[in-house]
Amino acid sequence: MNPEQARAEESQAMERVLTATQRVKSAFASLQSQFLPEGDGRPSQFALTTFDAALQELEDAQAAFDELLNDLLDGNR
Repeated sequence: MNPEQARAEESQAMERVLTATQRVKSAFASLQSQFLPEGDGRPSQFALTTFDAALQELEDAQAAFDELLNDLLDGNR
């Protein structure tokens, strides 16, 4: 992998973390709106599932980024 490809891969990993973070923020806002005082305090299964999926994607994105960062720090990139 040449340096340009490595930088592109690193940028994509950072973008994935950013996008996942934004999805968690959006899913949390949707979930929060279903609680008092705005909602009835009973979140929908869809909102819970969406929030859970967003959290999982963030965890996966962070793990991939950490692996890439560890490779950088170890001199393997």
